[in-house]
Amino acid sequence: MTTGWKGVFPAVTTQFNEDLSVDLSATQRVQDALVNDGVNGLIVMGTCGENNSLDPDEKRTILKAAVEVVNGRVPVVTGVSEFDTRRAVAYARDAEKLGADGLMLLPAMVYVPKPEELIAHFRTVAEATSLPIMLYNNPPAYRVNIGADVLKVLADVPNIKAVKESAPDPRRFTDLINEFGDRFDIFAGLDDVALEGLMLGAKGWVSGLTSAFPEESVQLVAAAERGDWEEARRIYRWFMPLLHLDAEHDLVQSIKLAEQIMGRGSERVRMPRLPLSGARRTEVTAMVEKAAATRPSKLGKAA
Repeated sequence: MTTGWKGVFPAVTTQFNEDLSVDLSATQRVQDALVNDGVNGLIVMGTCGENNSLDPDEKRTILKAAVEVVNGRVPVVTGVSEFDTRRAVAYARDAEKLGADGLMLLPAMVYVPKPEELIAHFRTVAEATSLPIMLYNNPPAYRVNIGADVLKVLADVPNIKAVKESAPDPRRFTDLINEFGDRFDIFAGLDDVALEGLMLGAKGWVSGLTSAFPEESVQLVAAAERGDWEEARRIYRWFMPLLHLDAEHDLVQSIKLAEQIMGRGSERVRMPRLPLSGARRTEVTAMVEKAAATRPSKLGKAA
């Protein structure tokens, strides 16, 4: 029943031109660089990819380009974040045709569903594709919790295989594993609870700040996988001020600014988001520059 997915899956950003049209070449460069830096998979058009700011045709073009540039080196998982089930089904079917390796499926946007509506949405999309699916649980952002009651009903859907757990309470990892064993591959989905998730049995980490600091992210997960908790804590403590940014409402702008400072991308975002400005921009810039100046010294030396 498992996906085989594990390790670091950055939620990659979508890059834009000055006129805020999609910069496909720059987006591919970001994706290619992350794969070259050793990540284990890519999440395309999640929150950091500004899924809901993209037109339907743009989403399909970006996914096709991602599959092309990755060329089978790691799994490409695409976000399915639509306003209704009909659109989610259509995108899931197209994603399979375009060569995606999996889907990260969100609740339908805007409307807050009852549990039976949430179950029906997930089941209907899953039945429309043979791709493996990771459900994305983020109660603070989407105002609905994919609880054990929902997962229990969906356990008979064979291609719902994983859960990205972004609730800020690390007890969720143990509760899910106690309830379901290895039925679902659990991924840590909130950057500043990532090590806790890995320590408690998560198979991997869907990450935001990896886009700016991929080497450290890979080393953090590698240290956790081999049980070197001293090294994992060392990297995590260095990383934590930046990882907290992933839990803020302006996470996309902060992560893109960090990418730009690190020479990996542009901070341009689509409205209603605006690039960081004023005191917030100064604060985040100082955080990134401090992190860059104090990067852990043992990169590349871990077994």
